[in-house]
Amino acid sequence: MASGYAHLLSNAASIIFAVGGVVVITRQVRKPAWFVGRLVVRGMNLSHAELRSWGLGLVSIGENATILDVGCGGGGTIAALAAAGAGRKVYGVDFSDASVAVARATNARLIEEGRVGVQAGNVSALPFEPNTFDVVTAFETHFYWPDLPASVKEIQRVLKPGGQVAIVAEVYRGRTMDWLYRPAMALLNTTYLTLDEHKELLVNAGYVDVDVIDERSKGWMCAIGRKPHN
Repeated sequence: MASGYAHLLSNAASIIFAVGGVVVITRQVRKPAWFVGRLVVRGMNLSHAELRSWGLGLVSIGENATILDVGCGGGGTIAALAAAGAGRKVYGVDFSDASVAVARATNARLIEEGRVGVQAGNVSALPFEPNTFDVVTAFETHFYWPDLPASVKEIQRVLKPGGQVAIVAEVYRGRTMDWLYRPAMALLNTTYLTLDEHKELLVNAGYVDVDVIDERSKGWMCAIGRKPHN
């Protein structure tokens, strides 16, 4: 009897720890915090490298462009953008203090040189003047935005006329093995869109030349739109 009760307690404790672990990981993925959050975003710098290379290869970015990376995480995309053009000025914003700290550390030399700036900020109210950026990128972040339609309009506000937005992710509704990703995206309380819904999102926000590209074998997507000149 005692051994059965001990076994029951052991199973209950395992379940509690497992659930607690899921809760902690979920919170850290959405908004990294503390030491654990810094480890998470450093890991993302590495795990997102291939996706980052693919996504940036789909966007035309000038040698002297002024660029914003929204939800910059650990700053890996900022570093890649700056490295591809000596005349570029690259900014990053993230609403996680842990992410901002890691992004600043990742790009410390570039910040010192005046080529990169990283600050806390929210996509719903970007801390920049209108018509500032040639390109705005968002990697693995848009599905967390509480008001996605309003956020893509806010991005359009800070883009220069003719400037481009590129939204890149390794998940979308209808991707390969979608059945595996849907529960996780629901648990993370995300906006999980199809490719067509991504296109509709940008078109409805007033972007032109909208295109949505997917790498079907990997389940990646990139939605690109341009701010009208008029």
